[in-house]
Amino acid sequence: MTNINPYESTIKQLEKAANIINLDKATLEILSYPKRIVEVRFPVRLDSGEVKVFHGYRIQHNDARGPFKGGIRFHQAVDMNEVKALAFWMSMKCAVMNIPFGGGKGGVTVNPKGLSEAELESLSRAFIKAIAAVIGSRVDVPAPDVNTNPKIMDWMVDEYEKIVGHSEPAVITGKSLDHGGSEGRGIATSLGGKYVLDEAIGKVSLDSGTLKVAIQGLGNVGGNMFKLLGEDKKYQVVAVSDSRGGIVSGAGLDYDKVMGHKKETGSVVGFVGTKEITNEDLLELDVDILIPSALENQITKENVDKIKARLVLELANGPTAPEADEELHNRGVVVVPDILANGGGVTVSYFEWDQNLKNEHWFEKDVFSKLEEVMCSSFNDVWEISKKYRIDLRQAAYVLAIDRISLAMRESAK
Repeated sequence: MTNINPYESTIKQLEKAANIINLDKATLEILSYPKRIVEVRFPVRLDSGEVKVFHGYRIQHNDARGPFKGGIRFHQAVDMNEVKALAFWMSMKCAVMNIPFGGGKGGVTVNPKGLSEAELESLSRAFIKAIAAVIGSRVDVPAPDVNTNPKIMDWMVDEYEKIVGHSEPAVITGKSLDHGGSEGRGIATSLGGKYVLDEAIGKVSLDSGTLKVAIQGLGNVGGNMFKLLGEDKKYQVVAVSDSRGGIVSGAGLDYDKVMGHKKETGSVVGFVGTKEITNEDLLELDVDILIPSALENQITKENVDKIKARLVLELANGPTAPEADEELHNRGVVVVPDILANGGGVTVSYFEWDQNLKNEHWFEKDVFSKLEEVMCSSFNDVWEISKKYRIDLRQAAYVLAIDRISLAMRESAK
């Protein structure tokens, strides 16, 4: 398989959208590169007494619409091109959601599973020390990402506040509730996706009868989506999968029973009364709605002709390859792109930041009500642009984002 440079792929997407709206060359050039690249190497003392030097990044893509915003990931595969692509993608996503942030991303090249909890805390604090000069609640606001969580964010905020000498909870989002985190953050990405799906099925004439759904991936996002759809009579989840494989049942799957089996055995495979399938098989099932919520590049030119779903809701990042995108659009399959479908997480991160700045704490029902408003409004904005230019929803989302960012850049240049 050819290695795809993720940053080159994002730039191609940018250029495609820029052509549709005749974006001026100067703005295109500015958006093609991050505003700032921070690369750090920092020492951490391990439990053995050995001092190991780690390699980290913070990429700040664009802040025309507000502070840079984006997660910090701890993973052995973290590299410059990946983090640059993710920072660009966060600029696009925040603009699509119309929240006042730009895009950033950070990461440390490390396998956190090889660290003790004490070493993980030391690593987290050392990384924040290394990038403290370029972050801040009005400058750059990190958050959790792959292999990072609320506990790690709490350590990072604590370290940052020691460095600056004052309380600044809004410097990082995704914190625990006890440390200024927002109600509803754990389910935000899935719930945001559900609000978008509810809006989309009316637009694409899928709102008659019970809709059959297949969900690939049962991590936090896929698992919560399974639960939400199971509670809504409009939908019937007939297939789910995890890293070990999948199951399908024409009669539908019960969330509590399936997840109980997964908890006991480590997988959904083998659940009574279902047929075992592979993750690849799940994508090709004859369902109304397909929800990839696991890995990137799942729908490709190799299997796109076997996709039977009428609507694809991308809760994973980049599950549909560009060539497959075009083919699905030509066949009339609606793909709700990741930068719209999974924008609920960053939206509630924005709510957390807003609460911290105002020293407020909102009830979960208020968070969900505000989230629904943002998700539905964003979907309808993207839908209107897709109709105006006769383009698919992914291109429409990029057109909307680039238009909003370039407007903010022009305003700030006055």
